[in-house]
Amino acid sequence: MDVFEAIEKRRAVKHFDAGHRLSDQEVKTLIEAAMKSPTAFNLQHWRFVVVTDPERRRQIRAAAWDQAQVTDASLLIVLCADLKAWEKQPDRYWRNAPEAVRNFLVPAIGEYYRGNEQAQRDEALRSCGIAAQTLMLAAKGMGYDSCPMDGFDFNQVARIIRLPADHLISMMIAIGKGTKEPWPRPGQLEFSEVLVRDHF
Repeated sequence: MDVFEAIEKRRAVKHFDAGHRLSDQEVKTLIEAAMKSPTAFNLQHWRFVVVTDPERRRQIRAAAWDQAQVTDASLLIVLCADLKAWEKQPDRYWRNAPEAVRNFLVPAIGEYYRGNEQAQRDEALRSCGIAAQTLMLAAKGMGYDSCPMDGFDFNQVARIIRLPADHLISMMIAIGKGTKEPWPRPGQLEFSEVLVRDHF
């Protein structure tokens, strides 16, 4: 599917075929596509928690106000971010770069993030947002539908997936075979309202 077609056809779908499952290879293809998403300093903050255990899915559904897509979608991903990725062996993010580049960027990571918790959080969330869109477009390109979710109790889901203390949850994404056509787009703003040239 052409990328512009995938962008046009991607919608937040709520109804999924509960009997359908993605193959292990399809899941791997999706995650590997998301892993090509850009991140600041190449930190790759994202952690993709693929929830397959039915009981854990039921618990997450309860924490998500009983939204059916949590259990019915073929794939449920809790998209998390490692807030401390910047200090965990940062040289590995640049191991294949030319030495001069590596010698400049690896120390710069610590200089930028150390003591700046707001930047750590902001960059992690930005990275997850980009990865989420990559996942959803890749899913649409493979013929699947998706639903990004923030309608859940973040603390409860964190307990269910045993989220480490230095991580946060960005969102969840349900992916699978949709069973209902999405509503027409409910109301797009005018191009002239969202495009700002040079300044407000």
